[in-house]
Amino acid sequence: MAKYNMTKEKVKMPHLDPNIRNKNFEEVAIGYTLEMAKEEAERCIHCKNSPCISGCPVGVKIPEFITEIVNNDLEKAYMKITETNNLPAVCGRVCPQENQCEGSCTRGKNGEPVAIGRLERFVADEHMAKKYSKPVEITSKNIKVAVVGAGPSGLTCASDLAKCGYNVTIFEAFDVAGGVLMYGIPEFRLPKSIVQEELKNVIGLGVKFVGNTVIGRTKTVDDLFDEGYKAVYISTGAGLPNFLGIKGENYNGVYSANEFLTRINLMKAYKFPEYQTPIKVGKKTLIVGGGNVAMDAARCAKRLGTDATIIYRRSFDEMPARKEESAHAIEEGINFLNLHNPVEIIADENGNVKEVKVEKMKLGDADESGRRRPIATGEFETYEFDTVVIAIGQSPNPLIKDTTKEIQTNKKGCIIIDESTKTTKEAVFAGGDAVTGAATVILAMGAGKEAAKNIDKFLCE
Repeated sequence: MAKYNMTKEKVKMPHLDPNIRNKNFEEVAIGYTLEMAKEEAERCIHCKNSPCISGCPVGVKIPEFITEIVNNDLEKAYMKITETNNLPAVCGRVCPQENQCEGSCTRGKNGEPVAIGRLERFVADEHMAKKYSKPVEITSKNIKVAVVGAGPSGLTCASDLAKCGYNVTIFEAFDVAGGVLMYGIPEFRLPKSIVQEELKNVIGLGVKFVGNTVIGRTKTVDDLFDEGYKAVYISTGAGLPNFLGIKGENYNGVYSANEFLTRINLMKAYKFPEYQTPIKVGKKTLIVGGGNVAMDAARCAKRLGTDATIIYRRSFDEMPARKEESAHAIEEGINFLNLHNPVEIIADENGNVKEVKVEKMKLGDADESGRRRPIATGEFETYEFDTVVIAIGQSPNPLIKDTTKEIQTNKKGCIIIDESTKTTKEAVFAGGDAVTGAATVILAMGAGKEAAKNIDKFLCE
């Protein structure tokens, strides 16, 4: 009879010291050693129904890869993960496991769940360190499929289609693949070298990448069909920033989180002048929002040398950010101004931000999100800030919809699809944030897998 490690707590993840890491962009989480990974893997009790698999949007065979860690066969563990997930090092770092696989873990009913994400990251990192690669045998169908957008959803769809034998080309607006993995998530959470290493797995399947191509501007969806593509998958994400609609948002020193993080992450503004993209922050920066993007922006701002404060209209406990990210933010010295909401940004005579007027809020009854509704009190305060970052969400870019009239969207600009991920235009499919609005990396990947399956079925009919 197998012996399990019945310790109620996860093996702790080593981290850089908060007072050191908040001054650099090195990865915060150091990762498990082999001994740590095996100890944690032994906490899995291999329950009969494997609810963790059902909780994973891409269906990773979690108990099976964990078994291989215990057996000390890390390459077999990696192969088991990558049967359904081509980006395990990414997912191990940025997935909200607490709401998905770990949230479904049986061990979580009486203690902490198995640290599935940490184990996935460990296996992927060990694979990368050994630079082991096994050729994938693919029989080509000589059918061309276009994928628009090289983010997590597009990369997943492209990978699965390539494994089915399709000749896949990804068209991307930036000059590098990765999407939000490259421009949105900071280096200290997801090193760009890790992303690029994982992308080699996609390219290794024969997927072609065409950068600096804006579908809807450089060429249209209809152009793709004229070039011989038999199906198109749209996975352009949600890159259009939302704003507050208050006075002063056009002043100098106000950024959308999209611009702020893109400059820092993709364009490495934090290494200026080594990289030629500067970014200016003042002495005191206000970040508006309570999600993961707000946490990322605040932690980046802190590393650039500014005093960073997150303002959110609900209480701290109701912030939608991952608990791990908000805990790291607190450790790193980020300030929180909860139950407050900005109502006006005030500038000096030169148009530079100098103050933000905010209204105190209180909590009412729960709304449709299950959180208590913020209610304005009519009480106002003014705080000194010279930089403001708006991180209250993003919407899909309307460019493709505006240049392809047959593709319908809802009132939020999200592409409408049916149960088979088809859009209202023949042979065009869509998924990820372009359909749902801004969501998580792993949900976008799940949408890409579903679309690949449906595209293959469509083209084989």
